[in-house]
Amino acid sequence: MARILILEDETESRKALEKMVRDISADITVDAAADLASARLLLGSAVSFDLFLLDVNLKPEKPGDLSGICFAEEIRRKRQYEFTPLVMVTSVSGMEMEAYRKLHCYQYVVKPYVKEDVEEVVKKVLFHLHADNRPFIMVKKNGINYKIFCDEIMFCRAIPRGVCFYLKEEQIEVPYLSIHKLLEKLPKEMFFQCHRTFVVNRNAVKYYDLVNQVIQVEGSSEWIDIGVTFKPEVRRMLHGQSQS
Repeated sequence: MARILILEDETESRKALEKMVRDISADITVDAAADLASARLLLGSAVSFDLFLLDVNLKPEKPGDLSGICFAEEIRRKRQYEFTPLVMVTSVSGMEMEAYRKLHCYQYVVKPYVKEDVEEVVKKVLFHLHADNRPFIMVKKNGINYKIFCDEIMFCRAIPRGVCFYLKEEQIEVPYLSIHKLLEKLPKEMFFQCHRTFVVNRNAVKYYDLVNQVIQVEGSSEWIDIGVTFKPEVRRMLHGQSQS
C-alpha cells in the first residue's frame, strides 16, 4: 500500500490528477487538498505519506507565488519526511529548478497533466517503496542528505578533510567524514578496511595480491593498497571465504 498527498488549488486539475493516480493501482490511497490549510491538517494527522505531489503556485492571481515550495519546506522539516519523494507540479518556467535546488526534489511534472508522465513518476516511487530492503547509508554534502546504497559502493578512499565514494557509476566526495566514522555506518559483513585510507566492498573485489599487497575491484583499474597492519586481517578473511 502507498499513500499520496496531492496539493492542487484548481478543482478540475486536482480531480484529474487524483483520477490519474488512483487508476495506477488499487493499492494507492490518495488524500487531496485544495489549499495550504487543508494540506497542513493532513500533514499533521496520524497517517503517513509515501509521496507528495505539490503544485508550486497556489495563488494564480499572485505572480511569482511559491506557496507549494513553502509547504514542501515544511514537509522537509519533519524528520519522518526528510527523504520522502517530493514531486513539484508547475506551469511556470524556471520554478522546477528552484524546487530541485532548495528541496532535493525527486522530480517535477509540468501542467497540463499528461497521464503517461504522472504514471511514470508514481510507478518509479512505488517501485522503490516495494524494492527489497537494500542496506544504505546517509551522508551529507553541501547541506543536502544523500542516500547511498551499499551495493553501489565499490570502495572508499580518505581524502583531505573527507571521504571519496567510488560507486558503480560515479564518484562522490563527502567532506567532514572520516574513515573511522564511515566504518561505523557501513554493514560490517559487507565492508572491510585494508589500509588506513581505504575501505572496500568485499563483494566488489576482483583480485587479491597479498604478495604485492594490493587489491583490485570490479570496474576499476586502480590498485588499492593493503596496509602492513591490515594484511593479517585480510588474510584471515580470505581463508574464511575459502573454507565456506
